[in-house]
Amino acid sequence: MRTNKKVAIVILNWNGMAWMEKFLPSVLKYSPNAISEIIVADNGSTDNSLSMLSHKFPTVKIIRLEKNYGFAEGYNRAIKQVDTPYCVLLNSDVEVTEGWLDAPLALLEKEESIAAVQPKILSERNRHLFEYAGACGGYIDKYGYPFCRGRIFQEIETDHGQYDSQADVLWASGACLFIKTEVYIKEGGLDNTFFAHQEEIDLCWRLRMRGYRIVCTPQSKVYHVGGGTLNSESPHKTFLNFRNNLLMLYKNLPEKDLTWVLRLRTLLDYVAAFKFLLEGHWQNAIAVHKARKNFHRLIPLYKSKRNENQASVIQKEMPELKSYCLLWQFYIKRRIHYNELPQ
Repeated sequence: MRTNKKVAIVILNWNGMAWMEKFLPSVLKYSPNAISEIIVADNGSTDNSLSMLSHKFPTVKIIRLEKNYGFAEGYNRAIKQVDTPYCVLLNSDVEVTEGWLDAPLALLEKEESIAAVQPKILSERNRHLFEYAGACGGYIDKYGYPFCRGRIFQEIETDHGQYDSQADVLWASGACLFIKTEVYIKEGGLDNTFFAHQEEIDLCWRLRMRGYRIVCTPQSKVYHVGGGTLNSESPHKTFLNFRNNLLMLYKNLPEKDLTWVLRLRTLLDYVAAFKFLLEGHWQNAIAVHKARKNFHRLIPLYKSKRNENQASVIQKEMPELKSYCLLWQFYIKRRIHYNELPQ
């Protein structure tokens, strides 16, 4: 798609007609036509999404994918078809606000080292709260547990402006991810084996190791419907979260940490499965076991990816990759807010 625009706002859709009807008006209203184009990449929807778009939003461009490729491969295929210096991966259930493009694009244009940026992400349903998937920028602890400024595990903070400073982070949320198009394609995009969940964390970690910076700029703000706590998730989502987290660790951990971290994660994962059982979520407990089995089956296929990652490492020391155990900090020391953690 040849264009003179600066940024392509790419919304991946699969049977999300109702979300687009609700939230596309804000994207159209607050995304200046002079610099941006709005694209819906449709993952083989069957809910009349495309006819609705043609009728209600005729200026929105459409990329038709023949089937549901999932979040990762869907975006990989879509972004190869756009021709702008920058892209925004935007969920269909996100409401944007006035000036939302300004600060992220300014950072990407000004700083060559910055590859990706996210805004402050607040809950659309409870607008004074941060949103679970991204909040004000993400980090990982020494055992691979993701958390954010504004959200640790299921503890979601109220936004009082406490994280309104720009910050380098380890990962930016895929709900609203600004990224340089050339970097996205050059560094391989999202890992399509992941299908969905944690693929943006894997991408950002990979970018960070290769010397790029990931930044959260709270001067830009969006509202995301998103998801909630792990206990309420479907077993399939639990499976993807646990398996993909292990794949991410296998790909990205340095050799000195890989063996002992994965061994300890075996224990921690089965503790999580036991907790699911105690809470009556036996299908989720089974999903954790299946995730671990699938992870071990995939290791032979991932050896080449790991080798490529480790050979491409430029940035060995990353302060955004935390050296403490988040479980210890949260459950034992009762540090339930980001600004209470060791900095």
